[in-house]
Amino acid sequence: MNVFSEVLLLLIISVTSIALFRRLGLAPILAYLFAGILAGPSVFDLFQGSHQINFIAELGIVFLLFSLGLEFSFPRLIAMRNMVFGIGLSQVVITLIVSFLCLSLFNMNWQAAFVMSCAFALSSTAIVIKQLSENGKLQTYKGQLSVSILLFQDLAVVPMLIALPIIAGVSDSGVAVSLLFALLKGFFVFVVMMAVGKWVLPRVFNEIAQARSDELFVLTTLLVALLTGATTYLFGLSMALGAFLAGMMLGESQYKHQLEADIRPFRDILMGLFFVSVGMQFNWIALSQVWFWLVLGVVLVTLIKIILIQGIVRLFGYKKSDAWSTGIMLCQVGEFGFVIAALALDRGLIDSGLASILIGIGVISMGITPCLIEHAEHLGFKLSRSKQMPDASDEITTSHLKDHVVICGFGRVGQTVSRFLKLESIPFIALDVDPTRVKEARAASERVLFGDARKLDILNSANIRKAQLVIIAFDDLPRALTIINLVKQYAPQAKILVRTHADDYLQELIDAGADEVIPETLEGSLMLVSHVLFHSGVPVKRIFGRVRRERKNHYNGLHGFFRGDSSRSNTDEVEYLHAITLSENAFAIGRKLKDLDLPLDDIEISSIRRHGQDFNHPEANLEIQAGDVLVLLGSPHNVEKAEKYLLEGN
Repeated sequence: MNVFSEVLLLLIISVTSIALFRRLGLAPILAYLFAGILAGPSVFDLFQGSHQINFIAELGIVFLLFSLGLEFSFPRLIAMRNMVFGIGLSQVVITLIVSFLCLSLFNMNWQAAFVMSCAFALSSTAIVIKQLSENGKLQTYKGQLSVSILLFQDLAVVPMLIALPIIAGVSDSGVAVSLLFALLKGFFVFVVMMAVGKWVLPRVFNEIAQARSDELFVLTTLLVALLTGATTYLFGLSMALGAFLAGMMLGESQYKHQLEADIRPFRDILMGLFFVSVGMQFNWIALSQVWFWLVLGVVLVTLIKIILIQGIVRLFGYKKSDAWSTGIMLCQVGEFGFVIAALALDRGLIDSGLASILIGIGVISMGITPCLIEHAEHLGFKLSRSKQMPDASDEITTSHLKDHVVICGFGRVGQTVSRFLKLESIPFIALDVDPTRVKEARAASERVLFGDARKLDILNSANIRKAQLVIIAFDDLPRALTIINLVKQYAPQAKILVRTHADDYLQELIDAGADEVIPETLEGSLMLVSHVLFHSGVPVKRIFGRVRRERKNHYNGLHGFFRGDSSRSNTDEVEYLHAITLSENAFAIGRKLKDLDLPLDDIEISSIRRHGQDFNHPEANLEIQAGDVLVLLGSPHNVEKAEKYLLEGN
């Protein structure tokens, strides 16, 4: 069977599994793992050349780290140095030592104990970051803590992979010499990548952008991600590390959002294939014979990592709730654990039985991770016995909502409506399918949920049965008709307002059950007519009588929107909102707003979120604190410069 047939069968099994798990309300990652188990040697044994699929699946991690690099620019990484090289280093070293001592109690030889300890010290970058992104928690303090630890773990993989052949007696050189050589190579690659990313890649993308070809832009993005990964791989480093460095450099460019949007489809598909390949390594027939040790291993590894990580985070002065939540998020065994197990088995450091147990612990712990991340926030507060509730941006609850407004679509129209509702203290919840827009809005404390409003489960998550008003804020007739039918069937008490571009389908929407249809072209015409009549000397009272609608202030303040993947404008003339979380090492910490000399006059700090409290249009004497979320308003280029200033001071 060729590679094409293998991938095709994998996709069929995956699609079926995802559809089934979706109906059961389970995470897609679990569906991919389940599909891999079905396709693996323990069930149907469909594939013989699984190593080829594994290679293709590894590209998913490359694209994932490239996307992560776009989120974490170099100034932000410098500001987070205590998290990455403080907490991250401590977590890897302490977890490795504690695991080694515990395994030694089971009379395991030191080489095998070292291999297992290396695997246990690592967590799953792929699953954790994917779940945090989907849940809108990547920009939270707990999310940044988790990502910082994961970044150092990816760096720690390099010396681990070098050390395994050495302790197996394959290498003739000393450990210290080999590790020093690896560090020098890593430093050289880092400097080269930084130089290329800062001076070469922006010029390349400037030329590509001027060609105005979507295909060329997408292909160049793929080429850059793969080429940087291949470069670091040639130097004996992780492909994912090279992709992360390239993304981090391009994260400071004006093409950041477009790059992220272009890479996402390839990343999601290949990441799904990666999780399938992980599931294929789970041989339940062999593991059923050692099920006791497998269950014991999963429980011990999970509990020990949670306790150690929360203790280390607490040692660096962070809150108990944040420490427990971070430990729960990172308690699994990561994908690099499989790489370590394969290399150790090949070098004879562990036998096949021990390798199967290690893989089994990894697959099971990764399988329960989505559920743990989903509930990490509340579990962290319970374990810390904290009376402080989670931030509204971290967890949005809707069960208490009654007589509220549901906004379907959080684009420009939806955001404008939400601003007026907030001014009048009218409860609302918004739904949107753009993950970038939802992530940015959630980081700025907006009440937005990710989901397609055409699905009843998503509407139920917005407590649609108790809503008084539903606003369809996007211009899409088929989607609007589907939502109207669902609302009329399951929430007949709710009034429905629909926004359209023109009045072509006005009667069709009204017949479907819409209470009001607002065509943009008609509204624009009425506004234009009112101004024409006013400047022609017609009394205002007569104008309002003729137009027969209230129009005061409807078109004031319509600026500053959270960017999404659908935002096509690449000019610096369009203002947008961008949320940035300040770590404890950021330049702005401890300074008052009036003392911050932002490099550009056109940048405005629209609001500040602190411990769930919003400071809209903050006063000049307000002092910036660690963990504050600043919402910047301005053009993309100016916002990125202001972000760099807030983090670095230049």
